[in-house]
Amino acid sequence: QVQLVESGGGLVQPGGSLSLSCATSGFMFGIYPMAWYRQAPGAQRELVASITTGGRTNYADSVKGRFTISRDNVKHSLHLQMNSLKAEDTAVYYCRVNTTGGSWGQGTQVTVSS
Repeated sequence: QVQLVESGGGLVQPGGSLSLSCATSGFMFGIYPMAWYRQAPGAQRELVASITTGGRTNYADSVKGRFTISRDNVKHSLHLQMNSLKAEDTAVYYCRVNTTGGSWGQGTQVTVSS
């Protein structure tokens, strides 16, 4: 079955960096677009960044220039490098197969606080 397992979340001070990873299995990773979403307390889940099978990327305006999404089609993994983190980046971050009805991971908590 399809599995997506996020890791790398944690507590970081404002201005710091974190690197998230999503290990996947159970599907042909290389032929699907992928994405990172996040959900802050009391807010709707929102798209953070997406990447096509060819490596084309798209970012939410709020993270442009600070976050970088990448994929490793050999290791079937998705990554999100987050720099210059702000308090408003605090959320649960989810990895997703970016298609209609695409599978979700269980999420990893990112907390940005001093």
